[in-house]
Amino acid sequence: MAKKLYVGGLSYDTVENTLKETFAQAGAVESAVVIIDKMSGRSKGFGFVEMSTEEEAQKAIEMFNGKELDGRTITVNEARPQEARPQGGGFNRGGRGGGDGRGFDRGPRNRY
Repeated sequence: MAKKLYVGGLSYDTVENTLKETFAQAGAVESAVVIIDKMSGRSKGFGFVEMSTEEEAQKAIEMFNGKELDGRTITVNEARPQEARPQGGGFNRGGRGGGDGRGFDRGPRNRY
């Protein structure tokens, strides 16, 4: 069964192909992904590599954790499951729909 690894501390110049080629030294790589920031379009400095087996994943951790890749010392460990995020979008600005969030409304209001 495939095992997903977290790879942190990546250089902003590291690309998915580099990850795949590097981790292939430890075994068969199912996938390699560098996480990209949606706003800036550049790397967030971490990614994920999926190894074919548990044994290959452990070998990759031993081989690459604390080692240098593209001029940066990387962290490699077992990936944790993604935490659930709240549904909906946007930002919670506080308040109750009107006003400026300080407990009172600034504009006139028809109270009749």
